[in-house]
Amino acid sequence: MKRLLAVVLVLTLGLSVAGWAAGKIGIVYDVGGPGDLSFNDMAYLGASRAASEFGMTITSLESATADDYYPNVQTLAASGECAIIIGIGFMMQDAVSLVATEYPNQKFAIIDGYLDGPNIQVLGSKENEMSALIGALSGLLASQYGYRYVGVVLGMEIPVLYHFEAGFRFGVDWAFNEYQNRGLGIPADVGMLYVYTGSFDDVALGKSNAQAQLAQGAVGVFNVAGKLGIGMIDAVEETHIAMGTTTAPTGAPYFFGVDANQDWMKLGLYGLASGMKRVDNQAYGAVKDVVNGTFVGGFKTSGLAEGGVSISKEQDLVDALPFAVQTGRITLADSALIIRNWEANRNAIPAFVWQLISDLEAGILDGSIVVPTANTKAEMEAIRALYPLP
Repeated sequence: MKRLLAVVLVLTLGLSVAGWAAGKIGIVYDVGGPGDLSFNDMAYLGASRAASEFGMTITSLESATADDYYPNVQTLAASGECAIIIGIGFMMQDAVSLVATEYPNQKFAIIDGYLDGPNIQVLGSKENEMSALIGALSGLLASQYGYRYVGVVLGMEIPVLYHFEAGFRFGVDWAFNEYQNRGLGIPADVGMLYVYTGSFDDVALGKSNAQAQLAQGAVGVFNVAGKLGIGMIDAVEETHIAMGTTTAPTGAPYFFGVDANQDWMKLGLYGLASGMKRVDNQAYGAVKDVVNGTFVGGFKTSGLAEGGVSISKEQDLVDALPFAVQTGRITLADSALIIRNWEANRNAIPAFVWQLISDLEAGILDGSIVVPTANTKAEMEAIRALYPLP
């Protein structure tokens, strides 16, 4: 009897593994699509890791416009081949919600959103916590080097991006106060230049808005617009070319990346830090839940404490380089130079700046510092009034 049970168990496990080997991970890209070096690419990286680990394959569909969301999600669900379908982005929530109702036995995950359904896992992040760290760094740099403004270029005006703006404003204000309270000097007023572009894929729009902010005296520009960041860092590079500061340490102005580690761009010369949103880990986790039979609908939100968001550190840069090589953005030979350039820029910043960023991070982690956030326009207006940064 024991031998028979063992045989049955082996056969059952074998069928399970074979079943997953034939399974697919469905991905519907948001506008910007693969190659945005940001949100979409990070989600795909996480799904790829899961596919490799669990013996699955990936089938993906791109969205040229918002009109493509529903047909893309519906096409994958109708195929009946996907163990899970992952929608990348808040703007896809209506499509995912509708298709999830039409296919109640299909499992879905969506990066960001406010959905409710037994077959939908909503993967959210505390972007405000990460953005506060980038805001504080920007504010400290502006105070230290006498810049009038910090700059932020955002995509569409949606709740997820309010999280970014709210945290950033708090971080700049926190840095301003700490700079003065710790006897580091009396900082000049630091204002905030920000714009919602209404786009996540118009690279030229990212460049023109970054140019405008740099021309007004921004110490750097924070990319909160996905693919637009490609144009933004072009603007930063052109400013340095005009200034003749093209070898590390370059000094300000700086580029602050978003979602993925983008510090490697332009050979690491201008990307001082990135506000990382680990949607790769979220996508991987959703697939793992399906494979392990632990998938449940509902919200799974992660912040600094859960490793869902962070400000980039050296290991993040090292981890990002293979992807940059794989996509042809850099060569393998560039890797060592990128790290040297990045280190030179970081080391040129006074040590107290990095200490203050560590203090802020520690305060958020232990709960002594609570970063505000906003989910509605009214809430965002209230935070703007509290931290006006004129």
